[in-house]
Amino acid sequence: MEYQNNNGKSGSATLANDRKPATAQQLIRDNVRYLIEQLEAGHSEALTAFLDAMAHFHNYSFGNVLLIARQRPTATHVAGMRTWNELGRRVKRGEKGIAILAPMIAKNRKKQEPETEAADPNQLALLGFRRVYVWDEVQTEGAPLPALGETTGEVGEYHDRLREFVASCGIALEYNEDIAPALGVSYGGRIALLPGQTKAEEFTALVHETAHEFLHKAERRTATTKTVRETEAEAVAFVVAKAVGLNANASASYIQLYHGNAELLTESLEVVQQTASVILSAIRKEDPASQEVPESQIPPEEATHTAA
Repeated sequence: MEYQNNNGKSGSATLANDRKPATAQQLIRDNVRYLIEQLEAGHSEALTAFLDAMAHFHNYSFGNVLLIARQRPTATHVAGMRTWNELGRRVKRGEKGIAILAPMIAKNRKKQEPETEAADPNQLALLGFRRVYVWDEVQTEGAPLPALGETTGEVGEYHDRLREFVASCGIALEYNEDIAPALGVSYGGRIALLPGQTKAEEFTALVHETAHEFLHKAERRTATTKTVRETEAEAVAFVVAKAVGLNANASASYIQLYHGNAELLTESLEVVQQTASVILSAIRKEDPASQEVPESQIPPEEATHTAA
């Protein structure tokens, strides 16, 4: 398949305008393969773009984050045409939309078996996916957006919220000079931080060690090494720090870890996204029930590729 990207050039595509969308699993496989090709060709910016997209779109599905990062790596805030209109903005004439997949949800009309007659008749079922289009903020014009409460270099209230979240998970937090030169250490149920760090440094170190607590206790489909585990935690720290406005730097070593192993890269990026999303939702005090972006609510008229 091919798509026309935003600089007018053709590229291997994930969604074509004239074809039925692939399954979500196929889209993920295609985009991970593309990411590996980019990394093997020395284009590390492809991975940085994906981690940036995680930071900006932590509520989006893994597949849609891949789609946004691949089609418009610089995207920061995306929405459908109707949403932009409701915010007092209009998509600029001629701007190409970013294709993503929205789930098609409907009430389950299947006849209930006798033993399940008490089941909710309004139970929703996933029928499949459809292609819809969203546009980045810079592709629109009009009324200024409401302030998002982001920070620039200062962690602000997120520092205390993260500490509260760690405590609520039953993880003990302590300060210990003996762990130097490490900035933090995860012991499984207990985290030690090096005293004397700035709040921003301590925040990032605590996210890193919290990621270890979440990521590396459960069973994994693919065996991981210590280097992979460290880099996954570093990636979570990058995504969360970037999302709250800190000037984070992606770990360059991430690029060298996978050597074409699509299964490991897919699993690793999925758990990074899931872990970062849990932490961000907690420190932003978001309702867990709202974590799925209501893409199915995008009206049919928003499925327009190019703004007229």
